[in-house]
Amino acid sequence: MILQIPNVLTVEQTVECRRLLESSAWIDGNATAGHQSRRAKHNLQLAENDPFAREIGSLIVGVLQENPLFVSAALPLKVFPPLFNRYEGGQNFGTHVDNAIRRSRVTGDQIRTDLSATLFFSDPDEYDGGELVIEDTFGVQQIKLTAGSMILYPASSLHHVTPVTGGTRLASFFWIQSMIRDDGCRSILFDMDTAIQRLAAADPLHTSVVQLTGVYHNLLRRWAEV
Repeated sequence: MILQIPNVLTVEQTVECRRLLESSAWIDGNATAGHQSRRAKHNLQLAENDPFAREIGSLIVGVLQENPLFVSAALPLKVFPPLFNRYEGGQNFGTHVDNAIRRSRVTGDQIRTDLSATLFFSDPDEYDGGELVIEDTFGVQQIKLTAGSMILYPASSLHHVTPVTGGTRLASFFWIQSMIRDDGCRSILFDMDTAIQRLAAADPLHTSVVQLTGVYHNLLRRWAEV
């Protein structure tokens, strides 16, 4: 499942985060690259222990915990401390798959990467190129979202970032370990939750709302790892 989550950050939050990012000290993006991606990765990144990275990362994790669409889709157990990258002057990231396990150099926490997320801080008209290209079972999707919005997708997907040939692309990227390991099961639960919410909004007293909610939680109880 590939899902766009609009307006994760408010306009004011996005502007302030961007101000901090633009005044930060950027390093070679290969500082956090794995063996495979090191050969394909050409960008800049904030160090994991950069104070601005930690400040903005805490903000992102906090707002996501209160975002009903994210919680419904990801069913998060752990969220990796968000990282930040910068592309300009032809920089790009070739086709790769994210590492299955990530350990934070700041907290020491280790997670299984079920889902990948990219939160954009630059609007699409501020840079040329820089599309996040995800190879999905239904084809290839090219993603370029407004500042403050986020894309959520399976970490097992092949993906790449096309060269940024003009302007600057600023974004945050991170991973989520879900309570539901299997993407197919997660998609079923998300679809069911969405349908229940629509039914409840149309007719809160409909008898099927309680019945379907029970089915949802029984499936969650059967599949969840906590």
